[in-house]
Amino acid sequence: MFNIKAKIIGVAILIFLQTNVYSSSSLTMKDLNSFEITNKIIPESIAEEVKIALSHYPELKDTPIEFRFKKKIKKSFMQAQPKFSGIFKNKKNRSYFVMITEHFHIENESFSISEIPSDVLIGWIGHELGHIMDYQERSGFNLIKFGIGYLTSHKFIKVAERAADTFAVSHGMGDYILATKDFILNHAHLSTVYKDRIRKLYLSPEEILLLVDELKE
Repeated sequence: MFNIKAKIIGVAILIFLQTNVYSSSSLTMKDLNSFEITNKIIPESIAEEVKIALSHYPELKDTPIEFRFKKKIKKSFMQAQPKFSGIFKNKKNRSYFVMITEHFHIENESFSISEIPSDVLIGWIGHELGHIMDYQERSGFNLIKFGIGYLTSHKFIKVAERAADTFAVSHGMGDYILATKDFILNHAHLSTVYKDRIRKLYLSPEEILLLVDELKE
């Protein structure tokens, strides 16, 4: 039952996004310098990467988003979430956090954000912005239900993470998302257990390439 539901959701997202496909061509420095950021709080150390990721999401131009460093995020490097104080506000008036840990711990391995390649970081941020795109279409009660499902069901997590990947790829971030997958899946010091978790919950590189081709048609 879950596989059928997941496929239906995936097809629905793809159909919706195919009418709103954004160019995957690289932005020039002139484009970035002229790109206007409003209603965003961004740490200076990751400002360039955030700016590049945001440039792929013109729908989020006026959406308040605070990018904030956090000491620890369980089983993750980043986490996007709505600000609870505005969860029941009109969808257009909500604000969001993107929490980022400066030191990502996986079992016995630890990574500093400064050690992560820029394109990988952009892909990670783009994935989280994909979550925000998903959140924007949900009611307050649905967001609460979403949070409960994410905390209690691996099947629910799989649908949510694949949806975020799909949003990112459809917004021209395919190369960045692939760079992030490659960094994780081919990193010699990351455990097999962690890599298997990523394989199970997120789009595979093959699925990303297929989606890119489908969006070009």
